[in-house]
This record gives sequence, C-alpha cells and structure tokens, in this order.
Amino acid sequence: MLRGRVRFKGAAGADPADPLEPGQERRVRAVLALGGVPQADLADGVQHVRLRLLERAAAGKEAPRDVSAWAAVVASNWAMDWHRARRRQERVGERLASLRPAEQPSGEESSVLQLSVAHGLDELTDAQRQVVALRFYADLAVRDIAAELGVPEGTVKSRLHSAVRALRARLHEDEVV
Repeated sequence: MLRGRVRFKGAAGADPADPLEPGQERRVRAVLALGGVPQADLADGVQHVRLRLLERAAAGKEAPRDVSAWAAVVASNWAMDWHRARRRQERVGERLASLRPAEQPSGEESSVLQLSVAHGLDELTDAQRQVVALRFYADLAVRDIAAELGVPEGTVKSRLHSAVRALRARLHEDEVV
C-alpha cells in the first residue's frame, strides 16, 4: 500500500482511492502540456501517472518520498513517449504513401491498357485465361486455384507464368507499356 499517502492532505471532494491529489494532478497536466502533449491527450497522460502509482502499490513498493515530483517525472517521460509514438506513426504513414503509385494513368491511357489486356486475354488458351482470372481478378492464391481446378500447384504456376509472359509480350507489342 502507498504509505506516502498519509502525507496527502485530504482535499475537499477528492476521491480517497485516487493516488493523486487535485494539486498533483494539475502539476501533471502542466508538465504534459509543457511537454507538447495536446489538450485531447492530457487525460490519458494523467491516467498513466495514476496507473503507475497504483502499480507501485500493488507491487508492495513504498510511495515515492515526493509523490508530486515523481509524478512530474513520470508525466515528462510519458510526454516523450507520446512524441516518439507520433513520429513513428508519421513515418509509417510516409512509408505507406510511398508504396502508392505516384500517378494514375489518365482515362484515355487506362482505356487503351484495358483494351490491350482484354485482347491479350482473348489470345490465351482457355486454361491460361481461367488461371489468370482466378489469380488476378478473383485474387485467389495458387494453392486455392489448384484445389478449385483439381490440378497440381505446379500446373497452375506454369499456366500463370506462360499467360503472364504472353500478356506482357502483347502489351509491349501494342506499345502500351
């Protein structure tokens, strides 16, 4: 149990189970705000400090000599963690944005590409067209296509390889890509 709790002067209207006095909570909020944490996230920071105090008590540790100073240090650390997490999220967003195609083809280019692919598909054998449709249009895995068609996975891979090679040749021939 927090023995340092006896140092708290019971504030009027304060929750006796709350490890932070109202004055300490204001200090924690101030530290978080000065640490650059936005107003919307201040309550999360205060709750984190409360949780850390309660975890200390549950572990049987004594309360810090100066709970207010200890809470300020925990709040400061939480603010730094908050900024690290935000930067990490920004980097993830940048990486995801870099994976998107830089530019989409215009409507005319897209139409020409679609027509060339359609003509290329018409030139494939039925078996090749079937595996291409299942793989790229139905988005099935090779294993699932093999099970659906009742053929070995190697056969599906072979048909896909030859079909894609033929389509690629057709698109280069038509000077689409």
